[in-house]
Amino acid sequence: MIEHTVPAAANDRVHAERERSGSVLELDGVTRSFGAETAVEDLTLSVYEGELLTLLGPSGCGKTTTLRLLAGLDRPDGGRIRVDEETVAGPDSFVAPDDRDVGLVFQSFALFPHLTVAENVAFGIDDWPAAEREERVTELLDLVDLADYGDHSPDDLSGGQRQRVALARSLAPEPDVLLLDEPFSNLDVSLRTEMREEVRNIIKETGVTAVSVTHDQEEALSISDRVAVIHDGSVEQTGRPEVVFEQPESRFVAEFLGQAGFVSGQLASEAVETDLGTLPADVIEGLGPEYDGATIDVMVRPDDLVATPADDGSNAGNGEIVHRQYTGPSFVYQVRLDGGDTVYCEHNHADDLELDQRVRVDLQVDHPLAWFPAE
Repeated sequence: MIEHTVPAAANDRVHAERERSGSVLELDGVTRSFGAETAVEDLTLSVYEGELLTLLGPSGCGKTTTLRLLAGLDRPDGGRIRVDEETVAGPDSFVAPDDRDVGLVFQSFALFPHLTVAENVAFGIDDWPAAEREERVTELLDLVDLADYGDHSPDDLSGGQRQRVALARSLAPEPDVLLLDEPFSNLDVSLRTEMREEVRNIIKETGVTAVSVTHDQEEALSISDRVAVIHDGSVEQTGRPEVVFEQPESRFVAEFLGQAGFVSGQLASEAVETDLGTLPADVIEGLGPEYDGATIDVMVRPDDLVATPADDGSNAGNGEIVHRQYTGPSFVYQVRLDGGDTVYCEHNHADDLELDQRVRVDLQVDHPLAWFPAE
């Protein structure tokens, strides 16, 4: 059996810097079951000071259960959760949500309609002295660009404004950790991109350590310092967004993070023969002479490939377009190669190729390609 390991060097420097700053949140072997179903299984993860980490995975993978465990809305069956070195959940201890120094931005925002915007923000600090409470509310409304809306009702606000109020309310008590549950899912598509950047900037300006949960790959990749991909209740891979995307450690991660095609081939004489032609071994991540003779699957993303129409001359083609998807700015073409492998090619919308058209697919990359043992 071929053992495949993706080099971790790309993560080392940033990861070391985070470790030096210390972990604010730790999950150590956390497990949670509901009857015969295990939602979270032996999950271990550290979140470092000042970082925004996103738990990313499909529906039912355990990410929302993990968030509830972090917030204290549920209790693990096994393992420990620590916040700022204090055990908040374990075999012999459980700290209630209100005593955890953890803020939570609910998916629905959960604002109180009978309170003004300022009163919503002040809700979690009603035990502060009045002058300090008023100063904190003013500071946060200014931070989220709602300084003139303090006396408004939440019903008067847009979706993006309500989200910023919910964020300000969660930040008011100065929590050690901020949790965000699918923070952009209730917003119109046109507003999501804008709010992602805005929310990230607010979190970074406060310096709070944050954990977000989403199933949206684009969201996770765009706002996070690190992404933890969750699969069947466990962490499949953790790393910087570009590392997880370009160097997936499992076929699940490769296929979940955007479209991925695979071309099979056998390594011989420092090259891999595939339906795309001969690929030098040095363009494939971590593929050395010790794998000589092995059959592997090389991962290629749509932006790694270009398709050109075949002709009767030198460009005879090596595949056929079997599906095409128009996204507005681009076309994504699904191509079945002559050897049976299927790949995807992303083109500018002006490059209009036809269904069933014969094409030649060529590799155009400036980064190492990931690979996996052949299935």
